[in-house]
Amino acid sequence: MSLNKAPKNYVFYRNQNWHYPKIERGDGIYLIDENGNKYIDGCSGSAVANIGHGNKEIAEFTKEHMERIAFTHLSRWTVDSIEKCAKKVAEWAPGDLNHVYFVSGGSESTETAIKMARQYFVERDGEGTSKWKVISKWNSFHGNTIGALSMTGITGRRKVYDPILINFPKIPQFYHYRNPWGCKTLEETSIKAAEALEAEILHQGPQNIAAFITEPVVGSAAPGVHPTKTYFKMVREICDKYDVILIVDEVMAGFGRTGKKFAINHFDIVPDIITTAKGMSCGYTPIGTAIASEKIFNTIMVEGSGHFIHGHTYAGNPLSCGIANKVIEIIERENYLENVATQGEYLMNKMQSLYKYPIVGDIRGKGLMIGIEFVKDQNTKEPFDVKENLKGILTNNCLKEGLVIYPGGGSADGIRGDHCLIAPPINITKEEVDKLFDAFEKGIKKTVDEVR
Repeated sequence: MSLNKAPKNYVFYRNQNWHYPKIERGDGIYLIDENGNKYIDGCSGSAVANIGHGNKEIAEFTKEHMERIAFTHLSRWTVDSIEKCAKKVAEWAPGDLNHVYFVSGGSESTETAIKMARQYFVERDGEGTSKWKVISKWNSFHGNTIGALSMTGITGRRKVYDPILINFPKIPQFYHYRNPWGCKTLEETSIKAAEALEAEILHQGPQNIAAFITEPVVGSAAPGVHPTKTYFKMVREICDKYDVILIVDEVMAGFGRTGKKFAINHFDIVPDIITTAKGMSCGYTPIGTAIASEKIFNTIMVEGSGHFIHGHTYAGNPLSCGIANKVIEIIERENYLENVATQGEYLMNKMQSLYKYPIVGDIRGKGLMIGIEFVKDQNTKEPFDVKENLKGILTNNCLKEGLVIYPGGGSADGIRGDHCLIAPPINITKEEVDKLFDAFEKGIKKTVDEVR
């Protein structure tokens, strides 16, 4: 039975059991509610508001662009802002990922990628090709539309919709803290996780596999989890060996969140497609992309039919593209990537002291994408029971300290396993990091006092 805490109005809120404080405005790393309370946005919404709130330069640019042109349909027209943004994104992307298909968000970007992969093989090999399956992973999240959710490996997100999802094969994540192989090092886990891909390709039959999708640094499903370079070196070789398209999902990790332009740059390989969204516009407009390699583009658009059978009304929206291009310009100009590397290392070092609290099980991440997993027992890694609502208690305690975190669950066994993501705006200062950490530690201490 619902708790019916949501405001009584005409909005279909996402969670009727949450009370939804009303935000009046944002300023830098802060959100300010109607009562004047200030909250550090310690998760940038959901790793979205990466350059902070209330940026006047973007507001002024948006007004000018909107007065000039707000909407055209990409099936008929092009606009300078669309072309400029595509050029900038291609410059940021690694290798020969030079072709940018704009959409409105992360789920659309991953749906677009699997359609690209499928059509690539149809154009190359004919309509009789059997390559259609997409291998993904448990403890992964790729979106909420049907195709994206079919690739998602979070049981709680999938359960209600299982009858209408595609039964895509799943393999284990490079989730060292709870790896199923009993590996003692992250390197060993990375190798085993890559070997699991090859085993699944052979099990399904390479002739049936179109693509493999993976996050370089895991977002909401197991925040901060990442492999060693060995993993992606092996995965790239395996995909090439069996003629499989490698899709790297950077919806959360892309555009500077980990201290690189794209998180895959930490691992020194080039995928066939990158999907991205959130940090591309930092929340100032809905936008996402699937960035395709020369191989994908040429096979479909040059040597093939020349028609990608896909499209959305707001794909290639000129206003959104203009805003995204302005956001990327600001990230470059203000050297925010360097700031992420500096502040991320500083925050991660401070985080190590949290192991003194008995509920803190694992701390991991890259840059300003840090995950903390909570356990009932540090030695056995036993998770809290769902009924104990550890993540809810922690979230409320942090809010009382003026900090917003991004909570989640299910990482241990699909049902149990509390964690949170700390992903503040990438322009956060050292002094603001200190304030964030102090509030977070106080929230954890209060939670320990309540649950122990």
